[in-house]
Amino acid sequence: MNAPWKAGQAGNRDPFMAFLCDEITLDVARSVCNEMGWAQEKVNKGGLRNAIQSLSVSASPQILLVDLSESGDPINDINALAEVCEPGTVVIAMGQVNDVRLYRDLIISGLQDYLLKPINPDMLRDSIINAQTNLNNAKQEENGNERPHISTAVVGTRGGSGASTLATSLAWILSEKMQMSTGLLDLDVHFGTGALTLDLEPGRGLIDAIDNPSRIDGLFIERALIKANDNLSILSAEAPMNNSIMSDGSAFFQLQEEFRSAFDNSIIDAPRNMLIDYPHLANDLNVVVLNTELTLAAARDAIRIIAWLGSNAMQAKIIIVANKVNSSNNEISRKEFESSIDQTIDFIIPADYKACTQASKLGQTLIAAAPNSKASNVIVKIAESVIGSVDAQDDENKDSNDNKSMMKSLSGFKSILSKKEKE
Repeated sequence: MNAPWKAGQAGNRDPFMAFLCDEITLDVARSVCNEMGWAQEKVNKGGLRNAIQSLSVSASPQILLVDLSESGDPINDINALAEVCEPGTVVIAMGQVNDVRLYRDLIISGLQDYLLKPINPDMLRDSIINAQTNLNNAKQEENGNERPHISTAVVGTRGGSGASTLATSLAWILSEKMQMSTGLLDLDVHFGTGALTLDLEPGRGLIDAIDNPSRIDGLFIERALIKANDNLSILSAEAPMNNSIMSDGSAFFQLQEEFRSAFDNSIIDAPRNMLIDYPHLANDLNVVVLNTELTLAAARDAIRIIAWLGSNAMQAKIIIVANKVNSSNNEISRKEFESSIDQTIDFIIPADYKACTQASKLGQTLIAAAPNSKASNVIVKIAESVIGSVDAQDDENKDSNDNKSMMKSLSGFKSILSKKEKE
């Protein structure tokens, strides 16, 4: 009997829930939850029968982990679980019985995986990642020939490099020029300029999401978002400086999920410190636009961020953009910068302070205020590269996390630094 969770979408539900029998396994699941940015409270004491009781009166999650250790008849109990699970749930089971026939029968029943106890974090993490892949594939199959959602993060190597200006301009181009539904998520919770650039009030949507992750669903997103134009919505904040972010990251994961459901594109203005605090933000990115200036400090940090992305966002295409570039009088040359990071700069945005000042006065993005400027023309090409990157993503070389490349980059950076010191 195939379980009903084999068909359908997961919808607006918790990303993960677990029902486990022993403290050791509970600790492992909680540690993995913490890594993934999920609420540890969703890891419950009690096995399969407790899962059946709980899910008969509450919504089932996207990924469900159940312990069969206390089950006398696992197959019948799994089928009973299927009766209370909503369509789209991916189920991972675990137990103490090492039996090939049981494993085969469980898989036939519709389970994603069966893990033999005792489990370790790597084992559980790999199984969850496979489950996430299946969920994403199911979404793409249901969408048929529709273009898949493109999630793009814009990350600045240094503060003031122009990453936020670039992020809002890309969102505006995708929504206004390319007529694609786009969500802009500004994760600089205290000092974000996404709403300010678009002459909007940020509202409390992002703060409410961080404070109450369990409230995040399609209706919440619809109410929290601020419309910038017919195709562009923004979620931003200006949190008081005496309020620090108290979050395990589950809110950001949920927001990314809802943005994928609601828009063709999501542009995430991601301060680099957010990547450090919440590395799971990079798990499902399609594109990372690394915005930098041509300085020694930016070169150093570009090396480090590219290496980090190689470990945490291997699936993402990296587009390197040098911003605010003068025709002369840069701290280091393009050739020196590329040599130091051992990669080619994809786009050069020329410095255009007059156009940026005009945009600020008008309360518009740079591309809207000065559509014919050289800087705007380059940003349009970057947007086209973002849209075209998904189709070619599998063909891109993903060598940025290679240790030899990292060492070569650091060596190049040090040689430039030595040269500057001699001068």
